[in-house]
Amino acid sequence: MFGDGGRGGAGGGAGPGPGGLNHLSFDPANSSKSLQFGSAAGLRVSESPAENGSDPGKKRKRTNVPADGGKNLSLDSIPMGLPMSDPTAWTTVMNNLGMAPMGMTGQPLLPDFDPALGMMTGIPPINPMMPGLGIVPPPIPPDMPAVKEIIHCKSCTLFPPNPHLPPPATRERPPGCKTVFVGGLPENGTEQIIMEVFEQCGEVIAIRKSKKNFCHIRFAEEFMVDKALYLSGYRIRLGSSTDKKDTGRLHVDFAQARDDLYEWECKQRMLAREERHRRRLEEERFHPPSPPPVVHYSDHECSVVAEKLKDDTKFLEAIQTLLTWIERGEVNRRTANNFYSMIQSANSHIRRLVNEKAAHEKEMEEAKEKFKLALSGILVQFEQIVAVYHSASKQKAWDHFTKAQRKNISVWCKQAEEIRNIHNDELMGIRREEEMEMSDEEIEDPSEMKETEESALVSQVEALKEENDSLRWQLDAYRNEVELLKQEQGKANRDEDTTKEQQMKLLQQALQGMQKHLLKVQDEYKKREAELEKVREDKLKIETLLENLKEQQSIADEEDKERDAIDCQGSESSTSRVCACSQEKECPVEKTLSNSPVKSEREVLLVGIISTFLHVHPFGASIEYICSYLQRLDSKICTAEVEVLMTRLQNTFRQELSGVGASLEKRWKFCGFDGLKMT
Repeated sequence: MFGDGGRGGAGGGAGPGPGGLNHLSFDPANSSKSLQFGSAAGLRVSESPAENGSDPGKKRKRTNVPADGGKNLSLDSIPMGLPMSDPTAWTTVMNNLGMAPMGMTGQPLLPDFDPALGMMTGIPPINPMMPGLGIVPPPIPPDMPAVKEIIHCKSCTLFPPNPHLPPPATRERPPGCKTVFVGGLPENGTEQIIMEVFEQCGEVIAIRKSKKNFCHIRFAEEFMVDKALYLSGYRIRLGSSTDKKDTGRLHVDFAQARDDLYEWECKQRMLAREERHRRRLEEERFHPPSPPPVVHYSDHECSVVAEKLKDDTKFLEAIQTLLTWIERGEVNRRTANNFYSMIQSANSHIRRLVNEKAAHEKEMEEAKEKFKLALSGILVQFEQIVAVYHSASKQKAWDHFTKAQRKNISVWCKQAEEIRNIHNDELMGIRREEEMEMSDEEIEDPSEMKETEESALVSQVEALKEENDSLRWQLDAYRNEVELLKQEQGKANRDEDTTKEQQMKLLQQALQGMQKHLLKVQDEYKKREAELEKVREDKLKIETLLENLKEQQSIADEEDKERDAIDCQGSESSTSRVCACSQEKECPVEKTLSNSPVKSEREVLLVGIISTFLHVHPFGASIEYICSYLQRLDSKICTAEVEVLMTRLQNTFRQELSGVGASLEKRWKFCGFDGLKMT
């Protein structure tokens, strides 16, 4: 490829192949250019040293074949141009093609030809770079050493490096590399000589030569760079001169060029676009078909949709069309009547849908009843079968059975009892659900608002119930996680056992903590229930006391009336005395009533409630906080009334100021025990 005579030096040879061919480092079949050596005028005879152990002093002639001669080589290819006076060349060609060496008359040229060897002793192997032979070499084994030969060009000669030296070092190949760095050029080397050497590797786009004996060469394709790297290490000599300026040692390496990187990125983007397009097409293939488009509104379409709305089978399609038209804004003054009639038709289907739902619910109830009846019948039969087993187990019949029969009867009895219990639980569950549904329906509206302590404790009990339920749910979730971890632990490897055991321990600890917390909540719940019961008992006692007081007051009023009647019937003197005495007796009572700060039974109840509330809050509470608590019991209570009542009872309630500046706050405290000691 690179020479025009001599041994037909292979620019990409890499050692003899299995069939005796000296392979190239590139595949000529992938190259669009044919192999050309020298002029294409015809055959050329060159002198080269003898090979394969022959005398180096002797020279022999080798006939070069035209470019297309190797591809169409056959026994009848007379235009081959190989003279029969040189049987060695003819035999070499046929040997490399795997055919027995035959002459033009069909007689074997060599009687000792062994087709299993693929080449003959004493015959030099054919080089695929010989002029005119476009033979594609077989693939090179990776462990076969490369054999480089002398390459003759028009203006220079390339001598191979020492085969025992290590291969020349190269840098990491950049992506999309098409440019090579060539160093060690002769000082007298020109671009024409560089083009003459490297154009055999492929189409050269540009050469950038430097004054310091190196250059950059850019090829048209990436595989041409591999061919150029084959020349790394060769010694170059210009003509037959031995001057130092006419010689050099080539060093070929990958070069990083922005143009190569840009082209490679463009190619990658193009491939990415093609891949995205291919994926989009694949996704579109599996997408469900889009629904048919809704027709635009017109009088004709309106009449069609109105007819469909009246038909039960086409109602769904028509109602979707109506909805789309309304959302598009097709309703105006001209079409309002038409749309109203269609909406009215749609409204007429509500009764039909309700009736259909009721019919389905009725069918479901009937199916439930049938299932319940069938299940009860099955349970009756199971009971009879179990009764048969029990009667057979009694001593009257049991003694007449053999041991094996007794064993079978006992096993059957156990199985029947288990199945009966399962079905019985299922039937009881169905009945329990029905009872719960009935109880939900019979629940009435809640009664009037509860009294003071009872309402507070009930709300606390409900909160504790909710917290108890949430803790139970968390406990179930933790149990499910523990079960999942156990299942995963059986499937995982032994190396992960330690970590899973730690997780199990942590979860167990969390479960134990949750269980303890749940027990605490349950205990607190029980305590609050006990407190609630005590409050209810106290409330009943207070109510009984109030009733007794009312009865005593009514009796006292009756006695006073009787005394007044007796006093009126007596004399005036006695009346005067009695009046004087009664006035003296009633004056202290009136004084005590007028002097007492509590004037009614309602105020007595308020004082008791406020005292209890402030006794629970030892640090005091603001008047707004106290009123908000009282208004939950009676919404008619106002803040001014409560504050006036508490200011009158100075021995029972005391007002204190807390805080400084903007955070100043008035708090009321219960001081009834201190006031009792003072009075």
